[in-house]
Amino acid sequence: MDAGKIDTKKARGVLSAFKRLYPEPRHYLKFENPFQLLVATILSAQCTDERVNEVTAELFRKYHTPADFADEPIEALERAVRPTGFYRNKAKAIKGASAAIVERYGGSVPDTMDELLTLPGIARKSANAILQHGFGKVEGVVVDTHVIRVAGRLGWTANTDPGKIEQDLMRLFDRKEWRRLPFYLKSHGRAVCKAPTPKCAECAVAALCPSALIGPPKAHR
Repeated sequence: MDAGKIDTKKARGVLSAFKRLYPEPRHYLKFENPFQLLVATILSAQCTDERVNEVTAELFRKYHTPADFADEPIEALERAVRPTGFYRNKAKAIKGASAAIVERYGGSVPDTMDELLTLPGIARKSANAILQHGFGKVEGVVVDTHVIRVAGRLGWTANTDPGKIEQDLMRLFDRKEWRRLPFYLKSHGRAVCKAPTPKCAECAVAALCPSALIGPPKAHR
């Protein structure tokens, strides 16, 4: 499936419905500045937002600046982030990103895609989130597991690679929709379009969703 084969009228109808269903999109991670958002985003990989918020509440009371994280022994950081899972890799990424921010960017999180992508632990999804919610800059669409699942079921993409999915969504919707689109898909994914089995009978956009018409759960991604 390519963007030219997607029913754009149906896609716009679904988006309009989502705007009515979820009128106040919000960011599920709690943070007070771009650096806290960067740390929380690294910790959110393969972890619930609720657990990340529990961990960062204590983490940010102890560590305040990139220098604080960069100077802390890796073992201490590992203990602090252990509840989020994959704690060794996450602690290494946070420490490495913090050191890079101190050494290369004067202690401030950079505000361009190219610069953010040079930081350990930061891929395009994370960079998009930091730019959008830390700096108010929209360069793409944040693609997380909910976005991948719901966009696929809606027929908005046939890809499984996050980068290709992002490109499909950017082609399908106007730039003004890019920032809030992930919130709508995430909200719907958490409430109705769940994994592994969506609640199609309760879905307000089932009539516009090709997957809802397939029937048996095995047909769903």
